Amino acid sequence: MTKTNRRNVLAGLVAAPAVALAAPALAQDVTEWRMVTSWPKNLPGPGVTAQRLADSITAMSGGRLRVKLYAAGEIVPALEVFSAVSNGTAHIGHTASLFWGGKVPAAPLFTAGPFGLTPIEHITWVDHGGGQAIWDELYAPFGIKPFMAGNTGFQMGGWYKEELNSLADLKGLKIRMPGLGGEVMRKLGAAPVTIAPGEILSALQTGAIDATEFLGPSSDFAMGFYKAAKFYYAPGFHEPNGTGEALVSAEALAALPADLQAIVKAACAAENILSLGESEWMNAERLKLLVEEKGVLLRDYPSDIINAAHAATVEALDELAARDALTAKAVESFRAASRHQSEWSRQSVQKFLSART
Repeated sequence: MTKTNRRNVLAGLVAAPAVALAAPALAQDVTEWRMVTSWPKNLPGPGVTAQRLADSITAMSGGRLRVKLYAAGEIVPALEVFSAVSNGTAHIGHTASLFWGGKVPAAPLFTAGPFGLTPIEHITWVDHGGGQAIWDELYAPFGIKPFMAGNTGFQMGGWYKEELNSLADLKGLKIRMPGLGGEVMRKLGAAPVTIAPGEILSALQTGAIDATEFLGPSSDFAMGFYKAAKFYYAPGFHEPNGTGEALVSAEALAALPADLQAIVKAACAAENILSLGESEWMNAERLKLLVEEKGVLLRDYPSDIINAAHAATVEALDELAARDALTAKAVESFRAASRHQSEWSRQSVQKFLSART
């Protein structure tokens, strides 16, 4: 064998292992997940968040975990997302926990509680105050792992066809308001109903309901509620926070390698804070348009409604806590988080905003 041939053989032996190591990377499996949502496709706020979350997981995984989004009604109705993830129809859902009070009584607290936690306080409770562990425990029997995965910020009180002058004006009023806020309204004499987001405007226009709440000005503008009601009330005492949740199949998550599991968690956390900033910016912009271009009339809830709602909230939370031991644990954790953070919030946010204005 010549010197040149020996060099060629040696070069081939050195290169061979590199080829062998590279082959598995080229042949890596691709996992595909179906995401179902409770939102119309690309609805400003939660619809945009859901799509961005699906895209982020796909991109962060380098395409190894591809998430395809199906909007409300494309695979399952808006209010069937929880069941779809639980029964394996979908691998992941994007929705809001306030829809699942009939399945998990304490679930609505993980979107918001009346007169409860602000957006930052809520994040603090879930991430640092024990909220996530309780949330996991609540959803575990259904085979679901929940994550915060979006936040629409502070909510408005809602849209009303007629002006509210006192507590008496709520009597018999048909209002779309799910979750614990709806229970508070029931105690005040209203008739709350739960309607899927995509059906609210038509219900308002046809008279099936007299009023509705949804989110903040950005999403409410996109939904067109100003076309059917002109009185826009504040504050959103029923929902001072707007956490959206990612419902992930525990089985599907466990089947992923550790790095992809971490990517799912990181993508949810990133979207949660990104969407909060986006919503605050867009809410300010759209509120101005609603008032200046659409003729919307901003109103504050009368004081007797606020006072009665405070008392009704205490009663509603007490009744919720009486349901069972785990629900009581969730209610007490929520209340404890509010007590823990209230003085700091008064000394920081409340006093600053008062001084700024």
